[in-house]
Amino acid sequence: MQIKKKSTSILITSNGMSNADQELSNTLLINYLKLLVDEDLIPNALLFYGEGVKTVIENSPFIDILSVLEKKGVNLIVCKTCLNFYGIVDKIKIGKVGTMADIIHYQWNVDKVITV
Repeated sequence: MQIKKKSTSILITSNGMSNADQELSNTLLINYLKLLVDEDLIPNALLFYGEGVKTVIENSPFIDILSVLEKKGVNLIVCKTCLNFYGIVDKIKIGKVGTMADIIHYQWNVDKVITV
């Protein structure tokens, strides 16, 4: 019996993963994203808001692995309001700037939403 993969959106709401110090937080998120690729667990979308928008800007340690996911068809949607709040709209390196309506669309039109 073949298991049907569920459609999934993943919320990235902080700059890294967990409330640990930044180095550990970065390592955890990089490992998580690499395992998604290695295990072929490719979500429909990665949704970035709050401090999560900082993971898609220049000099971010996540750009390479996010690039791999984007090439595999993952939609990378980055909150415009958050980018404006932090004054980093011009520093975005990957993904598509979207609105809260876009984020809601990718949350409501999947089987599962995961927050990391």
